[in-house]
Amino acid sequence: MIGLSGRFRSALIIGGQGIRARKLRTFLSMISLFLGVLGVVAAQAGQVIAHRALVANSELTRGVDGTQQVYLPPADGSSEMLMDVIKGRKDAVAMLSTQAIIGEPNVRPINEGGSPIDGGGGGGYGTMMQCDAEGNCVDPNEGKPSGQAIEVRMLALTGDVRQFRPLRVQSGQWLDFHGAPSLAPRLVLNKAAAKAFTMYQVPAEMRFQGSIANSTPRIVGVVDDGQPQPQAYVRTDELLNWMPPNALSDPQYGGGAEILASPTATDFIDILKKKFAAIADPKMGGGQVYVDTISAEDMMPGEIQLMRWVFLGVSILVLLIGSAGILNVGLATVGERIEEFALRRAVGTPRLLLAGIVLAETLLTGLLTAVAAIGAGIAGLEAASRLFGDRQPMLQDVAFPWEAGVAGVAAGLIAGVLGGLVPAARAARIPIATVMRA
Repeated sequence: MIGLSGRFRSALIIGGQGIRARKLRTFLSMISLFLGVLGVVAAQAGQVIAHRALVANSELTRGVDGTQQVYLPPADGSSEMLMDVIKGRKDAVAMLSTQAIIGEPNVRPINEGGSPIDGGGGGGYGTMMQCDAEGNCVDPNEGKPSGQAIEVRMLALTGDVRQFRPLRVQSGQWLDFHGAPSLAPRLVLNKAAAKAFTMYQVPAEMRFQGSIANSTPRIVGVVDDGQPQPQAYVRTDELLNWMPPNALSDPQYGGGAEILASPTATDFIDILKKKFAAIADPKMGGGQVYVDTISAEDMMPGEIQLMRWVFLGVSILVLLIGSAGILNVGLATVGERIEEFALRRAVGTPRLLLAGIVLAETLLTGLLTAVAAIGAGIAGLEAASRLFGDRQPMLQDVAFPWEAGVAGVAAGLIAGVLGGLVPAARAARIPIATVMRA
């Protein structure tokens, strides 16, 4: 072990001396390898950032990985029961939905059914029909003239949902769940709804099915929730000032509830299942509560696997290009140092040490190049975050992924080995008689 350690140390020392003696050639080989390693670093960093972008979109629309997603079917009294069970819980948030129209009273909304607003005025989802228990459906807007009104999907929240869905505040502020509820419901619009209210100036009057009177909402902020249709978020208690609780669990007005809970909230879900089974109609599914654990990998495995294979292929390709460059320089260097290596063999230098000297040079070159490429990658990502972070949310406050740094070091060492093996083997095979040429 002592002898092997001494040879290893000697190879590193002599290899470092060789690098200093041939600075220009080392620099040229580093340029070729730098581009290859930088490509590996960029590919790995791009894979991590792209994966985070895919997951971020899933987190906005569904929830962060590990969140328990609970669906509570509509049933008489389910809203009151849910409010009672979830009251005071910090590890669960309920979302109850209904359709609301903001604008002129007694008119058809511009985007019936809450469809996205486009440059021409939106539309396409159609009217949300109201149906009774016998299945008789009517158009609530039948006979009404078109007017200045926007239809949105209203999501009533029992708490701050951003711990499960990291909604990004674009302007204004998020809902404040502290203090008494306001009689003027405070709304936070998504970007699609904000676009609609920017395009059309509508009166601040809100109505929805089941309300006891029209209310005057206050828009306090805008968030990005990844949804293309207009949506608005409101405190549940502020919405219930204007409608009975059972209206939110009536399928005619919006249907059941969605609950997002932390992975540790198993006691909450067990209580919810038992209480819902006690009030649910057996003919409507027997009081079954649907629970699902959110996983981005399970939701889009094909896209993630394809992305990984594409970036892996790019990384391998650029690594081979960098290895070819250092191999070419290494062979040329060995060809120029034949007499030197032959003389070392004549004075008793083992073949293994000669090979180690050449391999040490390429490994040190690869390591130095990897450090330079990682530094360039960090600087480039920081510059991209500052220049394009405002327009690309996935680049905002993004940190250089450690996986890319590890991949860069590994790529530099692998390229050093691949590019140095053949020159090292050639140096070890140089016969002692070659020294006579000098």
